[in-house]
Amino acid sequence: MDSIKPQLPTISNEDRTPLVDVLLELLAWQQKQIDQLEQEILKLKGETTKPEVKPSKMDKDATEDGDRNDSGTSKKKKGPKRSKTEHLKINATVDIQPDKIPAGSTFKGYREVVIQDIVFETFNTCYRLAQYQTPDGGYISGQLPDGLNGCHFGNDLISFILYQYHHQHVTQPLLLKQLQDIGVDISSGRLSQFITDGLDVFHNLKFPIKSSGHHA
Repeated sequence: MDSIKPQLPTISNEDRTPLVDVLLELLAWQQKQIDQLEQEILKLKGETTKPEVKPSKMDKDATEDGDRNDSGTSKKKKGPKRSKTEHLKINATVDIQPDKIPAGSTFKGYREVVIQDIVFETFNTCYRLAQYQTPDGGYISGQLPDGLNGCHFGNDLISFILYQYHHQHVTQPLLLKQLQDIGVDISSGRLSQFITDGLDVFHNLKFPIKSSGHHA
């Protein structure tokens, strides 16, 4: 009489370690080898091998739903259809009228079509620092925001430089050309300084993808 195959206990995610994962993979591999050997033995004995039948996902879904129609076949329940773009932020809305509208036509609303795109361009800000002469002859002036770190390049640009170099592995010469091609006035020395010195300041930042809101 065949011995009963022991069942593995359920292992929670908290108990799963790299060692446990490796052992589970090893057990699965050993079981596959045993199954193949059993099939070979059956072939040598001239017996019919057991066909490998994978469970049907459709049957599983039908069983879980537990809904059957009049003919007795399972019918999967369908929820309300969800728009694939309903979670997207809409930066611009453009109304388009038909080229020709026959007289007497009745307006019935809009059919919305969302087109995803990206705007990748420079964004330069000129800070106008107001200056005043005080009654005693001195001068006071507006101050740049503290977050600019005292340089003429914004934090988003520096974050992009670090992201491209350290995460996307873009070489410094290619990165310099990429920045200059989109209109950033930066030297190779300044770029190198950001790469070597800027990581301590921006190591917790991710490259922020911002949309300018511009559209044709």
